[in-house]
Amino acid sequence: MMFLKGFRTRLKFSKFLGFFPGNFYLYKLAFIHSSAPLTLKDGSLVNNERLEFLGDAILEAIVSDVIYKQFPFKNEGFLSKVRARIVQRETLNSIAVNLGIPQLLKSHINKNNNTLNPFGNALEALLGAIYLDKGYKKTKKYVLKKILSDSSLTEEIITNGTDFKSQILEWGQKNKKEIIFSDEEMPTNQQNIPLFISTLTIENQKAGSGKGMSKKEAEQNAAEQALICIKNRN
Repeated sequence: MMFLKGFRTRLKFSKFLGFFPGNFYLYKLAFIHSSAPLTLKDGSLVNNERLEFLGDAILEAIVSDVIYKQFPFKNEGFLSKVRARIVQRETLNSIAVNLGIPQLLKSHINKNNNTLNPFGNALEALLGAIYLDKGYKKTKKYVLKKILSDSSLTEEIITNGTDFKSQILEWGQKNKKEIIFSDEEMPTNQQNIPLFISTLTIENQKAGSGKGMSKKEAEQNAAEQALICIKNRN
């Protein structure tokens, strides 16, 4: 990955981050999509999925910490909604694009295809890299500056979020209906792009299905379909 080679390019990358990284390999890995894995000397292939897994958990912890303190008199349900709407795929994709992550991401997918949005995943992978390299405090500082800026916690995100999964689970609780998501990972295609299929059942009856490049995205799409069906029945 050329942008990490040479001191000048590393210095330029440090300006992108706002600090000078220690372990550059972690940041290189954060921007390697599974469709274009990096080949190591031993022949093994690596990508950013493990860092994404870690970054996702770190982001949720930081967001939970921040909104818990920001809304001291709100109940658990409200806090869960706000957190879900901040860390949802649409929000993270938008933030990642604004940060310039599409220009750094190494992949073999069409980056102009709006149905395939790996940018939010790469942002989570970047947070995983920062956490391993600099620790929790530095990662939290980065999240506060880049993700949880004042514009991120606007009334629009809090009240008009599109977290369909939370909405369908809320509906299920209110109407005493059992909601279950069943997820399946399909074999990757020639570009090594993973595809997940999620099936949503209400009281053991199929109510919606969705596809996505992650389980989160597939479940969101399945939940949206189920909500549309419920609305049409009423």
